[in-house]
Amino acid sequence: MTASAKPTMATRTALYLFLGRIGFFGLWLLQPIWILWLVPPELGNRYVLLALMWLPLWLPLWGIIKAHAYTMAWANFIVMIYFIHSLTNLWVAEGSKLILAIIELILASVMFIGCTYFARERGKELGLKIPKLKDDPRK
Repeated sequence: MTASAKPTMATRTALYLFLGRIGFFGLWLLQPIWILWLVPPELGNRYVLLALMWLPLWLPLWGIIKAHAYTMAWANFIVMIYFIHSLTNLWVAEGSKLILAIIELILASVMFIGCTYFARERGKELGLKIPKLKDDPRK
């Protein structure tokens, strides 16, 4: 194996990648459909809300497509927006908005689990690790 070749991906790691992508692309599709067509906002501009809710998902798009472990790890910070949004809507919503909030929570959970474990397993496969504080030579 050459220095630039990456080790093959284990089946379990590929499953986590699949889960992370399913959750991500589900959220990526849900946001504009929800905001523009299914339940447009009663107050404010739908395009401003779309920008606030959809644009953050564009940031990790390329890294998720290319299966970069680092991108999958920091994408979990972005998925927190959708956890909060879905939980808030679960608290106050009724009818179809409640169903959309449940779908959003499920997709955010699937993305979080998939991205977390993909980053962990793929990092092990690639030999990446976070140094422990006790191993710091400056100490």
